[in-house]
This record gives sequence, structure tokens and C-alpha cells, in this order.
Amino acid sequence: MKKTNDLGKDKILSLVLRLAVPTMIAQFVNVLYSIVDRMYIGNIRGTGDVALAGVGVCGPIVTLLSSFGTLVGLGGSILFSMRMGEGSKKKAEQILANSFLMLTAFSAVLTVTFLILKDHLLMWFGASEVTFPYADQYLTIYTCGTFFALMAVGLNYFINCQGFSTIGMMTVLVGAVCNIVLDPVFIFLLHMDVAGAAIATVISQIASCTFAVLFLFSRRVPVRITFGNYQFALMRRILSLGISPFLILATDSVLLIAMNAVLQHYGGKSEGDMLITCATIVQSYMMLITSPMLGISSGTQAIISYNYGAKQTARVRKAEKDVLILCLCFTAFMFVVSRFLPQYFVLLFTRDAGYIDTSIWGIGVFTMMIIPLSFQYTFVDGLTALGRTKTALGLSILRKGGYLAFTVLLPVFWGARSAFYAEPAADLLASAVSTVVFLLIFEKHLRARELGAEI
Repeated sequence: MKKTNDLGKDKILSLVLRLAVPTMIAQFVNVLYSIVDRMYIGNIRGTGDVALAGVGVCGPIVTLLSSFGTLVGLGGSILFSMRMGEGSKKKAEQILANSFLMLTAFSAVLTVTFLILKDHLLMWFGASEVTFPYADQYLTIYTCGTFFALMAVGLNYFINCQGFSTIGMMTVLVGAVCNIVLDPVFIFLLHMDVAGAAIATVISQIASCTFAVLFLFSRRVPVRITFGNYQFALMRRILSLGISPFLILATDSVLLIAMNAVLQHYGGKSEGDMLITCATIVQSYMMLITSPMLGISSGTQAIISYNYGAKQTARVRKAEKDVLILCLCFTAFMFVVSRFLPQYFVLLFTRDAGYIDTSIWGIGVFTMMIIPLSFQYTFVDGLTALGRTKTALGLSILRKGGYLAFTVLLPVFWGARSAFYAEPAADLLASAVSTVVFLLIFEKHLRARELGAEI
């Protein structure tokens, strides 16, 4: 069967839109897993606000778990696309087989590790005596479904990079629809509260995982999942390519954990849990921006990697330009929305006037620099797609390091609420540096490839 998109011949703008839009939608829908959970949990009668704070503490840990799917899936799909661009289907098949094995191994190790350490992790990461029972209940159930979460995330990259962006979107959509339908059933109808939200999420991830696995075993896809031909050197290469986007997501979790801990410490008993609840709402809103933007920049990496492998550098330049324009249009739109409509989002989670006012203020602060952030996402993911993982990693660490420093230092001088300003400060700094670095090395890297540099 012919692939949906020809990465080497179709018009670049058309390719960018056909790959970016479904992946962007898929990332947006994927965010609904956590947002829908939080929305319903926040509306549990009597305990909603406290339960939401507990689940907010779990959020970074859940993100950390799923980021291992990105480590293998994105790293493997970049190398996969390069080999397909070179016309080496056999090597691409080997990459998929090794990636499938690594996803299985990571799932087993992470499930056992997090079940053993979860109590300590939750208390270290901002849970209070009041919120701990809710956090513990949610995380225990969620961790048991780690295998399905990692497989759904990781394998979806191999669906997208073979040109099946619509199928990739459907993989996520299947799970999200299940979650939206099952959440009210388990939470309210069966009166399972936080446990019900976690069970609904795991069932939804099983649905997404099943859909992805069945598709990659079918005859519809040019390169299917196989077994054997494992190679440790190849696994290391896959991990080296995936380490930058993995650390972006993993350090996001660390930063959210730091934020929760700082808010709990400086907010104290009077404001700590309330600020964590509001931060959870604000971070949920921010995910509506960063996740689709990540969908645009990472969903189009296959175009860059494929054409880089095929030495079609003009197409690489065009793709990078179109991806940046698309990201800028999206963030500009969301910036306007964030100035005028955040109250409608906040009202999905809480009806408490104090929580509403603080959350709306927090959204305004967090989104101050989302337009410059387009450059950071586009250029870092573009460099990753070209195999410049060390450069991309350095730029990612710069942003995360800046965020962590601002999160820790600002409240020392201006109190707990000033921690919210860490996001825009880090976004502006990292975007400026990433743009300068990209402009300095991008053309040199492409010219080297034109002269036959090895990848």
C-alpha cells in the first residue's frame, strides 16, 4: 500500500501541514487525558479542591513516566526516517524491532521502581498530609498501566514517520475519547472519586496501545514490528538521538515538582495547598499551548530527517521555515486567547472565587513569552532531527536550568507567588540563545551533509 505522504517528493508546505496538523491535534487530545481527569476531580463535591492538589502533585511523575516513551519513540523514529531516506528498509526494520524491545524493558523497570518509591516521591514533591491520600491512590493505579502508556506514546512516532499522520492522530483520539466517556462513569456514577479517574485513564491507554500495536503489525504499514536482530550499539544510537526531547519532558517534570515544593514551602499551611491547586490549573492550561506546539515541531521531524538522509538540503531549509511560521501563528493565537478568555478554562476546575482569581492571574503570567517560545521549540527539535543532539540538549538544559533557578530564587525575595514568573523569564532567555545558536550552525551543518558527511 502506498504511504499517505511521500516525504521526499511532496511539496514541503503541504507535507508540513499534513503531518503537523494531525500530530498537533493528537498532542492536544493527549493533553485531555490529564485535563479531563483534573476537571472532573476538581468538581468532586466536598473534596474537589484538595483532591485536585493531590493529583497535581502526581502530574510531574506521570509526565516523567511517559517521557521514556518519547526517549525511545522519537529517537528511534528520527534514525528510522534517515534510513528510509537512504532507501535502507532493512535497517529501518531493525530500528523498529530494537525500539519495541526497549519500550518493553523500560515499562517493566519503571513500573517496579515507581511502585516501590512512590510514597517517598510524593512527599518529596509537594504532597501534604491532607493531599497525600489522593495523590497516593491516583499514582498507584496509574503506575500499574505504565506499559500501555509507554507503548502508546513510543510506537505512535513510528506510525507518523511512515507517513500515516492521520492514523497517529487516531491512536491518541481513541484513548482520549475513552477517557472522556469513562471518567464521569467511574468518578461519579460508581463513586470511585480519584481512583475512578486513574482507572479510566489506564483503560484509555490500553485502548490507544492496542490500536497502535495492531496497526504496526498489519500489512498496511511498509515497515512492521519484527523480532530479533537486536544490537546494543543501535540501541545506544537510538537513545542518544532521543535524549534531548526526553530531557525536555523529564526536566519539565522536575520543574513542576520544584514549583510544587516551593509553593508548599513559601505558601505554608495558609496558602500552600491552594497555590498548588492553582498552579495545577495554570499548568494544565499551559499544556494546551506547549503540547500542540511540540506536536508541530516533533511531528514534522520526519520530513527534516528523511530529506537530510537523502541529501535534499533545500527541502530541509524549507521545512524548518514552514514549521517556524506555523508555530508562530499558533502561539500568537493562543497569546490573544490567554489575555481575554482564561476564566472559561478555570471555571471547568473550580467555583471558588479565590482560586479563580489566582488561576486567571497565573495564566496571564505563564503565557507572557509563548510567542518567542516558538523559536525554542522549532530550532531545538530541528537540530535534533538533523542529529545535532548535543547542541539541542544544551539548549534544552539552558531553558530548564533557567526555569529552576528562577523558581527557587524569586520566592526568596518576593514570596511564593513570584515563582509563577519563572516560566516567562526562562522562555525569553532560552528562545534568544537558541535562535543565535541555530543561525550560527544550521547552514554549516547542511553544507557538510551536501559534501557527504556521515550520519
